[in-house]
Amino acid sequence: MFHRQPASLKNQKGSMLILGIFILTVMFLLAAALINISQNSDEAINQEVLGTRALFAANSGADAALSDLFGVHGRAANCANVGIMWNAPNSALSLLNCEPIQRTCRAFNTTVASKTVTQYRITSKAVCGSNEHRVSRQVEVIARDEI
Repeated sequence: MFHRQPASLKNQKGSMLILGIFILTVMFLLAAALINISQNSDEAINQEVLGTRALFAANSGADAALSDLFGVHGRAANCANVGIMWNAPNSALSLLNCEPIQRTCRAFNTTVASKTVTQYRITSKAVCGSNEHRVSRQVEVIARDEI
């Protein structure tokens, strides 16, 4: 009435349990690795967004400094017209979480083809982000005013 199991099956009792535990362990390690990769990818994207935001803020600060330097009504260019700190307008939502942009302006004279030229070096530095992630970008522009 009872069927006898072949000798080879008797020797394999419990091997499926060990194989199952091994497969579960491997699947757990793969899942943990995928979660880690996903988190690293999210951080990289956040850093990229903050870096782009800081670059645009620095560019905006340099553009504003050029506008302050040369003016729109033909006044004489003077580094004293360029403020040290510049705040982006409130409507610039893309510059949210950015600190006020630090700007410097330095004038120096150069001779080009026996002609004196005043050049202005404008440096604009922006820092964007929170306490956890902060990104800084700096832009330098040289403009000239021919005499």
